[in-house]
Amino acid sequence: MAASEFSGRRIRLSGLLKKHRLEALLVSSAASVEYLSGFTGSNGWLLATPDDCTLYTDPRYEIQASGQTDCRVRVVKGALGIAVAADVKRCGALGFDPANLPCESYFALSKGITRRTSLKPAAGLVESLRIVKTAAEVEAIANSARLNSEAFRRVVRFLRPGVTERDVGARIDYQLRRLGASGPAFDTIVASGERSALPHAQPTDKPIGNNELVLVDMGARSAGYTSDMTRVAFVGAPSREVLELYKAVLEAQLAAIDVVRPGIAAERVDATARQVLRKHRLHRYFVHSTGHGLGLEIHEKPRLGQGEKTTLQAGMVVTIEPGVYLEGVGGVRIEDTIAVTGAGCRNLTPTSKDLFVV
Repeated sequence: MAASEFSGRRIRLSGLLKKHRLEALLVSSAASVEYLSGFTGSNGWLLATPDDCTLYTDPRYEIQASGQTDCRVRVVKGALGIAVAADVKRCGALGFDPANLPCESYFALSKGITRRTSLKPAAGLVESLRIVKTAAEVEAIANSARLNSEAFRRVVRFLRPGVTERDVGARIDYQLRRLGASGPAFDTIVASGERSALPHAQPTDKPIGNNELVLVDMGARSAGYTSDMTRVAFVGAPSREVLELYKAVLEAQLAAIDVVRPGIAAERVDATARQVLRKHRLHRYFVHSTGHGLGLEIHEKPRLGQGEKTTLQAGMVVTIEPGVYLEGVGGVRIEDTIAVTGAGCRNLTPTSKDLFVV
């Protein structure tokens, strides 16, 4: 991303600080630090005020930080919280996100500040900016999705009886890196046979058998941004039951994608998928939400689930991933990465949604 992209984000954050009457905000989420500064090291905090930002990190990242960010950089030997506390002595209200500040860091910070400074919970301020992506961010996610799809294309032909789930997962991760991704966006899921009914199954040494479903859930991380896709293959000749199950889940996914546009409540997308599965008497086997936002992290707001009132806006990027999981039979989930546009939506996942029969 260009330096102007990061400075623009910090300007928008400055407006939020004034709105919430905060003199400063401590940003301790690695993804949010990267979003505001460009810094990708594993140890970094950002202290944002309405006028400037300071990045705190340790000596391991001194050279990296100076090359990645135009923020002021402070290199700290020791706990970052102690250095931040020393720098906010004249600050009144210091905001922090309780979800991203470990208790140990919170206690060190609270012990070091003066009586003049008060710690104010300020959950989700940066995340409220991250929820709507710029055109550059959407294209970064689209590129990640293209890499992801190409890795799947290269690996799906290796599916055959006797190949283990773990081997398939390893081949996917290898291909992602060969194609230029920094790595998988999350632990790749490969589940075959009855194990495909486990929504978050981890690959095992189980060999793929003949006449089995194989569920593959994979994502790429490229230029910091993630993508997410699930596809299902069948090794052998699929039965009528499998074909009907797949057809029902695909119908639910297409219906949910069809309603994605600005102004629609996130819960309506979820309800649309469930209505289709209810028609097929499969709704009780759909055990998770229809999707989630993604970006610098694989799970971001909004959640596309029951009771989620968030209104979709152009620039949001979400997954659409209904699934049905039948114990003793297997599971089917079909997932794409979708960008909300001014006129509706754009599917960033180029892989065919046909059942892959191998």
